[in-house]
Amino acid sequence: MAGGAGADEFWQAFEPAPHARPDPWQEHYLAPMRDGTVLRLPMRDFGETGLAGLIANQASFAVLDRLCAWIARDVAGLRAEIVVGLPTLGHAVGAGVARALGHANWVAPGTTRKLWYEEALSVPTASVTSPGAGRRIWLDPRLLPRLTGRRVLLVDDVISTGRSARAGLELLARAGVHPSGVAVAMLQGDAWRPDWDPALPLHAAFSTPRFRRMAGGWQPATP
Repeated sequence: MAGGAGADEFWQAFEPAPHARPDPWQEHYLAPMRDGTVLRLPMRDFGETGLAGLIANQASFAVLDRLCAWIARDVAGLRAEIVVGLPTLGHAVGAGVARALGHANWVAPGTTRKLWYEEALSVPTASVTSPGAGRRIWLDPRLLPRLTGRRVLLVDDVISTGRSARAGLELLARAGVHPSGVAVAMLQGDAWRPDWDPALPLHAAFSTPRFRRMAGGWQPATP
């Protein structure tokens, strides 16, 4: 698969790590995995800044299952009793992590208000790839019994700025829940770090740097 790989070739398989890596990166980035393989991710252009993207619900089952298994192994010590997966792409990861932990079900907040939803169980949200105003996430009040008095793990696909994760934490707080930890498939750069509560455990299957534009492509700007 060359630099011009099609969208259907991203995040479909773990590949052997190459002997040499391009400098600079261009249309894709080969993200190192903990088992020595790499995962091909498309580069997203934000002007002078670039990010390697992951769309969890477009990944192959083989890739998603392995990422979720790594997360489940990492969070085992938190003894989570229920997983909350944030919409939209966090749903794919949340469901997979819950199954990997042996749970019978999970909790899926949504971005559409059903007739019986309550304003008090909703918060505004945004992300680096969906920054528009007016989006909210909603928690079905009928699912509160699954959360009350239980050890909760909050799961999303990616943390980049941390805005969507913080919205999820605020939503859980409105439900009277303080999660035992947060887990994601990918940490994207480190812009999220300054506002993160160091007392809240955060786990990720893998991480990627933030990139800066240079002649001919992209170069990592963060470790």
